[in-house]
Amino acid sequence: MSVATSMRAKRRGRPRSERFRQRFEMSVLSVPALIMFVGFVILPVFMAAYYGFYRWKGFGKPNVNGQFIGLENYHIILTDPNFQQALGHTLFIAVMSLVIQGPLAILFALLLNQKFKGRGLIRTLIFVPYVVSEVIIGTGWSLMLQPNGAVNAVMKNLGLQGVDWIANPKIAIWTLMFIISWKYIGFAVILMIAGMQAIPEELYEAARVDGAGFWRQQWSITLPLLAPTIRMWAFMSIIGSLQLFDLVYIIWGQYVSSTAGTSTMATYMVREGRLANNYGYGSAVAVVIFIISLVIALAYQRFVLNRDLAGAVEKRERKQLERRIAKRERERMERDEIEEAIAPNNASMEVATS
Repeated sequence: MSVATSMRAKRRGRPRSERFRQRFEMSVLSVPALIMFVGFVILPVFMAAYYGFYRWKGFGKPNVNGQFIGLENYHIILTDPNFQQALGHTLFIAVMSLVIQGPLAILFALLLNQKFKGRGLIRTLIFVPYVVSEVIIGTGWSLMLQPNGAVNAVMKNLGLQGVDWIANPKIAIWTLMFIISWKYIGFAVILMIAGMQAIPEELYEAARVDGAGFWRQQWSITLPLLAPTIRMWAFMSIIGSLQLFDLVYIIWGQYVSSTAGTSTMATYMVREGRLANNYGYGSAVAVVIFIISLVIALAYQRFVLNRDLAGAVEKRERKQLERRIAKRERERMERDEIEEAIAPNNASMEVATS
């Protein structure tokens, strides 16, 4: 009986110590990340919300060197036509980025997912603009798109009339969309290729056996199985569009973006906050941008990403069920081992008694 007792104690003590060790490791490893998140994300949001209640120039403390004005900054933001225009431009960029980059990225990914000579080089060339700094991209395109720049020079040599790509309000927004698509489509293409390579080849073989052509295979197999990747890319593209600042600020400068029709919420924040020496108002704009981005992100997660999250939860529950079944099987085997271990002792005790 002592053998059985010791084995039971060993079996009960092992999972507790293992769980304690795992929880301790998770706590130790997550504390630095939690401190960074609170210090650089949560705390700045609350500080910006606090500063937004003041008319403050950024010197000293707001409650000492500033003037408390309550919600006046937020009222001005929501009623300012310039902010409304910047919000409209931002939403337009977010939508058009999906419309332009999405189909092109899928087509490029379908092409680059095939085997042909030079495929690796083309993949690299498509991805290069994404890894190049926004400052370099913005400066280069700004020089080429000037009225006497390289683009108009090429058009002049072809017998075409030059265009004011940057200052013309009817053209500037489409110039910006071209530059954004050229820079960021490489990231979308790489994601689509990764998603396509995760699709089992057996599905395409079965479709070819059934007589399905190339485009029918892509429509019936690739696109449905690529949907989670597309939804995740769309989410990152939307969030990135809401935060767009670098390219607009570098190409169109501090004030031209508003007259050219390319201003965004971020450029509005910098222009009306830091450049106007009104840091309280700029902080209020930052809070409004944060709230708009949060609402859009939560709505997207609720209505678009919810199916992916539900599938992930279902998969996790299935794995947990499999682990519980495996645990029960191990416990049954341990009980059998205990019974086999104590059986000779019981037999010897019966012989001694007889």
